[in-house]
Amino acid sequence: MSNETPHGGTGGTSETAPGDRLVRIGVIVFAVGAVATLATVAPLFLGADPLPSVAYFVCMLMGVGFALAAAGMLRSIAAQRREAARVARVAQNKS
Repeated sequence: MSNETPHGGTGGTSETAPGDRLVRIGVIVFAVGAVATLATVAPLFLGADPLPSVAYFVCMLMGVGFALAAAGMLRSIAAQRREAARVARVAQNKS
């Protein structure tokens, strides 16, 4: 008996689970924010003039990206739990 959540499998199929797109978008937005953070902090360490305020606002995309990825993960978890409950009900009805 396995305690793993049954799913359609990920072996070479192009199907995406609920929340996958949110996670991918979150990673991209987080990466943009991380690059912006490096770009805004570097002048402070190098003794150059600091970047304009807009650059600091772009740094906040790190948090937005993290939130998007977390929302995608929660959505994926919820979908897996619903699927596991459905499979358990079907198995219970068969016995």
